[in-house]
Amino acid sequence: MEPKQLAFSAALGFTLGVFPICGVTALLCGMAIALLGSRCHAPTVMLANLIATPIELSLVVPFLRFGEVIIGGPHFPLTSDALKKVLTGEASHEVVQSVLHAVGCQAWFEVTR
Repeated sequence: MEPKQLAFSAALGFTLGVFPICGVTALLCGMAIALLGSRCHAPTVMLANLIATPIELSLVVPFLRFGEVIIGGPHFPLTSDALKKVLTGEASHEVVQSVLHAVGCQAWFEVTR
């Protein structure tokens, strides 16, 4: 592999790896690998995605809060009862809205870079 190709693959995996919806990053990396084919090194993309996982998890709440500010949406309370509401389906609308705020924030960061 060429160094440029490995660097591109690592950057791609890391960039897709910080997407604020847990579990979607592997699918995004797989789609990128399928689209780019031989222009990227698949193991490097997936390794960078795996390495980015702790950063992704630590950025979910900041993305959520900043997305609320950017979009102007309501504040989603992150309490111990919030997980129970999510699992029972009581907070499904709020959760979807919060996820959209986080994705909007992440997209805003990507566009302004």
